Amino acid sequence: MDRREFLKRAAALGIGGAALLVPRSVRSVFAAARSHPGLAAVRGGEPGEMFDRGVAALGGMGRFVKKGQTVVIKPNMAWDVPPEGGANTNPALVERIVKRCLEAGASKVYAFDHTCDLWRRSYKNSGVEDAVRRAGGVAAPADSGGYYQKVSIAGGKVLKEVSVHELLLECDVFINVPVLKHHGGAGITMGMKNLMGTVWNRGEFHSKGLHQCIADISLFRRPQLTVIDAYRMMSRNGPRGTSPGDLRVLKAQILSTDIVAADTAAARIFGADPANVAYIRSAAGMGVGTMDLEALGVERIAL
Repeated sequence: MDRREFLKRAAALGIGGAALLVPRSVRSVFAAARSHPGLAAVRGGEPGEMFDRGVAALGGMGRFVKKGQTVVIKPNMAWDVPPEGGANTNPALVERIVKRCLEAGASKVYAFDHTCDLWRRSYKNSGVEDAVRRAGGVAAPADSGGYYQKVSIAGGKVLKEVSVHELLLECDVFINVPVLKHHGGAGITMGMKNLMGTVWNRGEFHSKGLHQCIADISLFRRPQLTVIDAYRMMSRNGPRGTSPGDLRVLKAQILSTDIVAADTAAARIFGADPANVAYIRSAAGMGVGTMDLEALGVERIAL
């Protein structure tokens, strides 16, 4: 995060006065962050290979995960659909991220999703649960309201409070790992839309206004890293898909420290104008992130 974001978060936590004098060690973190691009766009490789190249361009896994930290990874594993169906995040990508987090020193790595289909079948048949376990992580359940705690959304326009999974409140590092695809309600599902899988009552998103609620939930806990899987892109009949004809194999991936920028880049890959995606436009206007990719800094990598 930059110094402005650091101060904003500190103020939100009630830290003021002398505590806001930024020490030299923190200033060095700001300087290191400025020396790397804010977004990497990778094409032409397999999921794990593209992640390794992309995260290296952003400064390496050690920039995001420190020794002893707890990490939560939020893939899309909402659907009882096999990996080749493209409805869920590619399990090979999730496996690589879990592995790299543990190699960077994470004490625990969890993955969860509030699924749309039956959760046990979705976790298993998506291939994501097994991928998480192979890499040494924990696929945590999210099927009961008891796992969720009510929180306030500071600055939310229509979503003022929401119940979010307890792991999101307890973790040190949050990595958002959606799949890029068509969505019947939102038009496109990407990073911000994937956050709906962290909340218990998704129905109120639809009743209060889907796009604004997506922008509002993005205010609550911004991921340190968003990794958008565009290896197989569902270009129609989303979010579940109906046939192989719904898919385009792009072998692409977007990684960014800014969730709005990640969605902006992914919308362009999808073939949409980001300015016409209401939740991107709204989130940018609320200060969640930026749509100005070149100002953020972009590294484009072809494998």
